[in-house]
Amino acid sequence: MVERFFLSKSSQTVSKSDPFMLLSGPPSCGKTSLLFQFAFNSALQSTGNGKVIYLDDDEGIKKYFAAFHLHDTFPAAVVVDDFGDFFDERTCQERYANPRGRDLAMVRILALCHNAITNANEKGPCKLLLSDTHHGNTPRLLFIYKRWISSIFTIKGDGFGSFLLKNIDNSRSGSVGWSRTAKYSIALQYLLLEEVTEDGVQ
Repeated sequence: MVERFFLSKSSQTVSKSDPFMLLSGPPSCGKTSLLFQFAFNSALQSTGNGKVIYLDDDEGIKKYFAAFHLHDTFPAAVVVDDFGDFFDERTCQERYANPRGRDLAMVRILALCHNAITNANEKGPCKLLLSDTHHGNTPRLLFIYKRWISSIFTIKGDGFGSFLLKNIDNSRSGSVGWSRTAKYSIALQYLLLEEVTEDGVQ
């Protein structure tokens, strides 16, 4: 549900969410604010230790998830902002001696994260939320994200100063269902949820 990214009194907004999520949108659309609101909701509604971990570089991600299985308790959520920016194309090509080095680096990190979060969820709910910046209508390297991420949320402007947040996983699965869209704006660095609409998808 798109409501999980906004201030809510509902105890269901985070608990029923998928364990693997991506939030992708254009620059200056409030992605980081949405991430922090999700983290706040996760901590508030957690039945475990309530911690939320924020990681900000690829080395930090590798070190953290390599030792993830050693934790006695797991956080309610792990949040990674600007995930795609961690992988410089030239540096990755040199490191892996491969023209698709960036793709390889991303896949290795995503596989590590996926394995760690899957194991953690055998003991209790633990979410992974990544954000990425895209220009255009879809996330960069969507074909990679779709392999590892079960819920992909995209943001686009509505042309009138507000933004539309939508989950695109129904459209990629080809199933018939309902897709919810949250319309929000940013005022004085605060997120203002204007409305949530529901549309049928094929």
